[in-house]
Amino acid sequence: MKNPNITLLNTEILSDNWYTLNKVTYSVLKKDGTTETQSREAYDRGNGAVILLYNKVSNTVILTRQFRLPTYINGNSTGMLIEACAGLLDNDNPEDCIKRETEEETGYKISKVEKVFEAYMSPGSVTEILYFFIAEYSHEMKINNGGGLEEEGENIEVLELSFEESLKMIDTGEIKDAKTIMLLQHLRIKGIL
Repeated sequence: MKNPNITLLNTEILSDNWYTLNKVTYSVLKKDGTTETQSREAYDRGNGAVILLYNKVSNTVILTRQFRLPTYINGNSTGMLIEACAGLLDNDNPEDCIKRETEEETGYKISKVEKVFEAYMSPGSVTEILYFFIAEYSHEMKINNGGGLEEEGENIEVLELSFEESLKMIDTGEIKDAKTIMLLQHLRIKGIL
């Protein structure tokens, strides 16, 4: 159901280079009965999915490390970020997307995933909704080295870490990625590892 207090008036594309940056003008019916016109920018990069692979026997998780330009220009001295495997849906459903991304980025071929929740990651400026998954992995599922797709400019390092070490890396600031922290905490809260 649409919000009856919001009326979209105009959408102007400011940039359509990598993804789309829109300037949206809308009116808001305020509590006092008056109407106010506002404009905001919204970055549309599509929706995505993220997964945390875990192994109950070895008490480990699979994470990735790669260069992230926005973090580099905002104080991350190396630009490298440790993250859970993730990707854009690219017209796939979330489950198919995350299975594909898992194989491309980590080299693990998984068949069963569990959706745990959905979240808007930066709702003040980005339209993306992210679908969160977890899945068990074993070394028998490793079919290639992973690392991402060369044609997409990906250069991804695959990390297998103990669950306890990954939690400590949140405390030390070595893991600063929100989606990764959320999934690690999910495993902890649910007592999965």
